Amino acid sequence: MNRTIKLLLFSDVFVLTGFGLIDPILAIFIKENLIGGTIFAAGLASTLFLLTKCSIQLPFSRYVDKHDDKQKWLLLGTLFIAMVPFIYIFAQDIKMIYLAQILHGIGSGLAFPTWLGLWSTHLDKKKESFEWSLYSTLTGLGTAATAAIGAALAGFVGFKITFFIVGIMSLMGCFVLLYLNKTRLKSKQITLENYIKKRTDHHHR
Repeated sequence: MNRTIKLLLFSDVFVLTGFGLIDPILAIFIKENLIGGTIFAAGLASTLFLLTKCSIQLPFSRYVDKHDDKQKWLLLGTLFIAMVPFIYIFAQDIKMIYLAQILHGIGSGLAFPTWLGLWSTHLDKKKESFEWSLYSTLTGLGTAATAAIGAALAGFVGFKITFFIVGIMSLMGCFVLLYLNKTRLKSKQITLENYIKKRTDHHHR
C-alpha cells in the first residue's frame, strides 16, 4: 500500500469515526437543547447538508478533473467539515445547526470528489479490491464502534465535550492530509532524478 493511500485512509478514519460519535445523538441534542429544536428541524438539518453537498460535488468534480490542485481542495473541504462540531458547541438555536449543516455540505462537496480522485489514481495495481475493502472495513468498524460510544459519552460528560472530541478527531484527519503535499513533492523529485539519470546515461552512450 503506497503512502498516499495510507494517508487518505487514515484521514477518513479519523473524520468518519469522529462523526460516528455524534450522528446517532444529534437529533436528540437538537430536540432537547436548542431553541426551535424539533424532530422535524433535525430532519431538515440533514436535508440541508445533503442538498448542499449534492449541488456542489458534481460540478466541482468536473473542475478537479481538469486541474492538478486536488490536495488543496481536499484540505480545505476537510477543514470546513472539522469546524462543524465546534459550531455545535456554541449553538443555542436551530439556525446555528442549519448553518453548520450547510458548511458541512460545502466541505463534503469539496472533499468528496477530490478524495475519490486522489484515491482512484493512487490505488496499487492488482490490489484495488483489497484496498477498497480495507477502507470499507476500517471506516465501517470505526463508525459501528463509535455509535454506541458516542451515546454513552454524551450521557456521562455531556454534548459539548463530545462535540469537542469529534472536532479534535476531525482536525487530526485534516492534519494528516498536510503530508500529501510532501508525498507529491517527493514523487516529483524522484521522477526528475530518474529523467536526469536517463538523459545522462543516453548522453554517455
